[in-house]
Amino acid sequence: MSEKKNFNANIKKVSKHISQNEGLIFERSSKGKAGYRLAPLDVPEVDAAKLLGGSLREDLGNMPEVSEFEIIRHFTRLSTWNYAIDLGMYPLGSCTMKYNARVNEVVVRMDGLANAHPYLPEKVAQGALRVMKDLSDGLLDITGMDAITLQPAAGAHGEMTGMMLVRAYFDDKKENRRKVLIPDSAHGTNPATAAMCGYEVENLKSNAKGMVDIAALDAQMNDNVAALMLTNPNTLGVFEEEIHKIADLMHAKGGMLYMDGANMNALVGKARPGDFGVDVMHLNLHKTFSTPHGGGGPGSGPVAIKKHLEPFLPSPVIVKKGDALAFDYERPKSIGRVKAYYGNFGMHVRALAYIMANGPDGLRQTTEDAVMNANYIRKKLEDVYELPFKSPSMHEVILSHRLQAVNGVKTGDIAKRLIDYGFHPYTTAFPLTVADHGAIMIEPTESEPKEELDLFIDAMRNIAREAQEDPDIILNAPHNARVERMDEVTANRKPVLRWKPNP
Repeated sequence: MSEKKNFNANIKKVSKHISQNEGLIFERSSKGKAGYRLAPLDVPEVDAAKLLGGSLREDLGNMPEVSEFEIIRHFTRLSTWNYAIDLGMYPLGSCTMKYNARVNEVVVRMDGLANAHPYLPEKVAQGALRVMKDLSDGLLDITGMDAITLQPAAGAHGEMTGMMLVRAYFDDKKENRRKVLIPDSAHGTNPATAAMCGYEVENLKSNAKGMVDIAALDAQMNDNVAALMLTNPNTLGVFEEEIHKIADLMHAKGGMLYMDGANMNALVGKARPGDFGVDVMHLNLHKTFSTPHGGGGPGSGPVAIKKHLEPFLPSPVIVKKGDALAFDYERPKSIGRVKAYYGNFGMHVRALAYIMANGPDGLRQTTEDAVMNANYIRKKLEDVYELPFKSPSMHEVILSHRLQAVNGVKTGDIAKRLIDYGFHPYTTAFPLTVADHGAIMIEPTESEPKEELDLFIDAMRNIAREAQEDPDIILNAPHNARVERMDEVTANRKPVLRWKPNP
């Protein structure tokens, strides 16, 4: 054990040495350095001050002055410090990143698609319209819904759009329903979405299986409730076995069933939400259909609906006019545009490329592989980490730190120690139904081969052993990262969000 501590100490020294020699780009600046040389002008010079008038900035601020070589070395070195899906597994649960197929990137860079202006006349934009129409048709076939909008820019934006449709429907019927039920196993954005759409949020408790308690739902459902926002499979990775009963109950009492479709990667090709009574749902193209995820976007969160909500879809919608496709703007009941242009078109191209490359059998296989990978991890770890819910796992597995907490080790500590083993941390302390027991939320996706899963499993088992034999090594982790364990309380209370030059 002492050899391991000495090794970790040496690694830390090397990391600190490198870090100290690689400051912020501002701190590497030296006055007079330049990373470029402009060619002589071949046009007459102009007086910038005269041309710009009062808009001219005399002081450009403390901009860095560095050489081209320093710029290249600085940003290349930073890129090697970033974790990426091309380097290893992201075991993040509920919002994880999977491999973005390179065929998607080839297709989206084709000249006719990459360089098409968003406001091309419809007669010369038929190719782009066909991409959007084919993607829409494919997503409707996969979900079993009746109509769709591709406008929303991300999953949470799709949630908001879906609930705006629900509200528009009831307002049109002059029904003053102002409450939304949200299970405690739902995604954390659902309550915020409902509140932003003007609804009062009411929590719905799960039963012992981690599913919606039908009796509780029946008791809470009344003529003031507009919808139930259900994540299915939920954040416990559990499929709602009584989904038909849930849908029937909501409809019998005049409400709607909204489904958070962020976890559709557990259902594609196996079950269609439209077939079990869902009225409205969003899809995360970045997760289920392999478009890029992270870094703030761009994302895409299409919303699929049943026929009774179709009049309220964001405008415009794609329609067939003779042999051509066109946008229909004449929609008097529409909730209006929710995104500039027609959504993030590049994401639409990538998602369609992924669907076409896989085909029905391939999409079904990805679902089966995602579920198999999660259950493989569950089986290999359930003897060393507590499994709080015994219901069958779908795309992700939820464990807890209860066995490790005996020695003071908690989920956040385990996640930090996982960094030393070369993995991105899993999702900690979520879902809230397991938070008190230290939730360990793991979603491997279908991207990961068995060899990578085995490395992750070995790391988690080693950490479980360390928690028993040498908990301090976990409590002080990470040891090999560029940044040591932070004072998280101070970081939250007194965040430093931008660089400031020394006075």
